[in-house]
Amino acid sequence: MEKPDENISEPGVEIETLTAFDEAVRAGTLAGHRVQSVDLTDRSDALLTTATRGAVFLGCRMEPRAEAKVRGDGAFVFPPVPGLPFDPYRGLLYTPDALYEGLSDGGYPATPDARAYGWFQLTKANGDVFASMLRALHDDAVSDALDEHLVGARVVGVMGGHAMARGSKEYAGAARLGRELARGGLTVATGGGPGAMEAANLGAYAAPHSDAMLVKACELLATAPSFADSVTDWAKAAFAVRERWPDGGSSVAVPTWFYGHEPPNAFADHIAKYFANALREDGLLARSTAGVIFLPGAAGTVQEIFDNATPNYYESRSAPTPMVLVNRSHWTEKLPAWPLLSALAADRAMESRIALVDTVEEAAPALARLTG
Repeated sequence: MEKPDENISEPGVEIETLTAFDEAVRAGTLAGHRVQSVDLTDRSDALLTTATRGAVFLGCRMEPRAEAKVRGDGAFVFPPVPGLPFDPYRGLLYTPDALYEGLSDGGYPATPDARAYGWFQLTKANGDVFASMLRALHDDAVSDALDEHLVGARVVGVMGGHAMARGSKEYAGAARLGRELARGGLTVATGGGPGAMEAANLGAYAAPHSDAMLVKACELLATAPSFADSVTDWAKAAFAVRERWPDGGSSVAVPTWFYGHEPPNAFADHIAKYFANALREDGLLARSTAGVIFLPGAAGTVQEIFDNATPNYYESRSAPTPMVLVNRSHWTEKLPAWPLLSALAADRAMESRIALVDTVEEAAPALARLTG
């Protein structure tokens, strides 16, 4: 049997920026490295003079002579795909500015986020293996970037429905929760959409600022209470808050184009947006290693409760992680998920890791108790 190429079986450094590329060239070799979506059209001399055997170039633009040379070295070159509104090989997470580029001039329909959703609508059910491959490549690259970003982080998920309106007391409470968690040293991660998700990301953004800032920010956002009226106005209100109070705190959002009617919120500085909702849901919960807080929601939030409960029940990922459900009447009467969750947890390790509280102010202390 032929021995596998060591440069393929033992991958080298992942290179996602020009700075990292230049550092690798100075170190003397690109052999075995993985270069993701870096524009190398101005690095032909480096490519022509540096070893690239076994390297993999994913969506990197190159001059023809440089591409011919690296192919001749035995590198693998996956060229950029023209005409796509997204980069399937991306090496970094999205930012709000990247997803909403063009918002001020052409409104939401002109943005990369809206155009990617439009492409998804055209291709999601047409049976084209090339389109499905591009979606899979993109989502895998996003997962890789998310894992790299979260190394060493204590991540707490905050789940809840998109219907929670700006200007409501529930929205303000979710924002205060996000701020408290972020100030406690946790990385807040949400589903990245509007409502409760936006509120928690807003709270994390507000963490370095004064308490008065969050109150005022909520007032300004209330002028565009729902994305349903106008995504453009809804998003512009968020960017106005960011412009007035720059240098906000960091958080993570994990939205999906599957729910195209839910635009991503602009308060998480690191956005892992997926085409495959199942991959997004499981990935968000699996990465919430410090626990998950569930605010009131509907079908999507109920699904997330039991998607999280299952690995806790079987301890398939590790020891059970904390789960805090907020609003007793919602989770015992309106949507009685708590009785089923507590019945599943009985006499198992996860029993000591679940809690039901009445108010959002009790959520963070309950999470701390379960963690301790």
